[in-house]
Amino acid sequence: MAGYRLLARLGEGGMGSVYLTRTRGNQPAALKVIRREFGQDPDFRSRFEQEVRAARRVQGYHVVSVLDHDTSGELPWLATAFVPGLPLDEALRDGPLPLPALFQLIGAAADALGSVHAAGVVHRDLKPSNVLLGPQGPYVIDFGIARAADATQLTRSGGFIGTPQYMSPEHAAGERVTPAADVFSLGLIAAVAATGRHPYGDGAAITVAARIANTAQVAPDLDGYPDALRPLLVRCLAADPQRRPAPAELTQLCRAASGRGPRDFGDWLPAALATEITRRERAARELPEPPPAAAPPPPGYTPTQGPPGYTPTRGTGPHAAPTQGATGPAPGGLHAMPTVGPGAPAPGPRRRPALWVTLGAVALAAVVGITWSVARGSGTAERATGGPGTPTAAPTHHKGGSGDPSPGPSATVDGNAGYRVVFQDRPFALRAPSAAGFNYIDLDVPKAVPGAQIDESPYEITYNGVSGIGLEFHTPMGRSTGRTAQACLDGSHSDVLPDQVRREELDKGQTIHVGTLLCTQTTDGNLAMIEITGMTPNPESRMPNFATKVTLWQKS
Repeated sequence: MAGYRLLARLGEGGMGSVYLTRTRGNQPAALKVIRREFGQDPDFRSRFEQEVRAARRVQGYHVVSVLDHDTSGELPWLATAFVPGLPLDEALRDGPLPLPALFQLIGAAADALGSVHAAGVVHRDLKPSNVLLGPQGPYVIDFGIARAADATQLTRSGGFIGTPQYMSPEHAAGERVTPAADVFSLGLIAAVAATGRHPYGDGAAITVAARIANTAQVAPDLDGYPDALRPLLVRCLAADPQRRPAPAELTQLCRAASGRGPRDFGDWLPAALATEITRRERAARELPEPPPAAAPPPPGYTPTQGPPGYTPTRGTGPHAAPTQGATGPAPGGLHAMPTVGPGAPAPGPRRRPALWVTLGAVALAAVVGITWSVARGSGTAERATGGPGTPTAAPTHHKGGSGDPSPGPSATVDGNAGYRVVFQDRPFALRAPSAAGFNYIDLDVPKAVPGAQIDESPYEITYNGVSGIGLEFHTPMGRSTGRTAQACLDGSHSDVLPDQVRREELDKGQTIHVGTLLCTQTTDGNLAMIEITGMTPNPESRMPNFATKVTLWQKS
């Protein structure tokens, strides 16, 4: 893509998809490809160009900088620095932060906002998922791009883009947004990070946004927050933007409260969070390199950056990554971005929501969620190989081709709902990948294919080792109460699992355990059942290896 080799997909959201890549100097970077519906809007392109140019002026210790961008091709894109780390929303799953760490976090984020505002940029979508906890302190990501999407969305539908629970009153009320809106959002982040409780209460996002918009009449409930933090919250959450502190003042207040200097981030986080950040750093370093690209560059196009010796390729095929002049489908939109809100349509019968759960974060605007899954590459035979311990692929099988499994018995039995058995109770090992690896599961064979796959469309499942994502289902996956085709079909529609079952759930056997019958309609239109017959721990990835039996039915 524009001279960048796509190594893995970091996430997807409302504005596009984000990929891990490397610069010409072989440094990790994040490449954000904007959704086609935005990229084809001339007004958005113009605003996007202005906002990214402004964002490239932002320089600061706690911001993830924009490195490169282009709005002239069929799909706009931008590249940012890549920092392996832990998004704050994920860190808070283990409970609130200790006050010293919280004050360091808010002080550093305020310092980042000072850099953003000094460049004439307003973040507009500051929220826990856009604050990244790294080994050298916190980083603010995804600044400067949400406004282009905001204006486009307002033009189209009268709505707005952003995260309602972390909007300022003026943003929630549809009024003019200034830098003070980011300070209000940072106050909300401080409140949630300190206690796990939102000062405007629980409820649907739009309900919370309505309470925020009504702050001038009903102040937020700050009872129960630490005494040392409450004065800061009162000032940041003032209804009048002019009464909120400037970022520089907020930084000084937090440094005094934490008792640490501006660069003192040694052992600043609880041990469990520090260990997870270290693990993610290691996983990023271990991500394997793909083999050299095979296709020639598009005529007349010179990449702006890219690894030495790399030749950009023109995308081909239904899931090729778009290049300038490519015609395949574009990545679509989510958790926003990474934070631009990545959100590409996932292969299979349904769209996979974008989740901002990343190995590292990217500085784009409006990410709603980032999922670490394999990059939809450039359409060539290029792919990344799996790490140590990943299972080897079964014999090559191309869906719909001569490698399709031979039909089994043609006779139907009671309860088979017009399906006939292709194979029954075939033993299949669903092994956990390495910490930086991926295993793709094709249930029509069945087989497991390790490493980054260019075309995800043949696969029903990804076992994802990065960032604790776990099992990702590309087709709706449900639980069956019986072993007939009818029971399997019913379960695939009635007891449908989330698109992701994360590492913690798998490790505890909460959602999937021995005896579980998983059912889905495959990408080939068959009906597949996976019976979990055994689970053994995999120490490297902290996710289980599954022993299974797979049954496949084909429509009669």
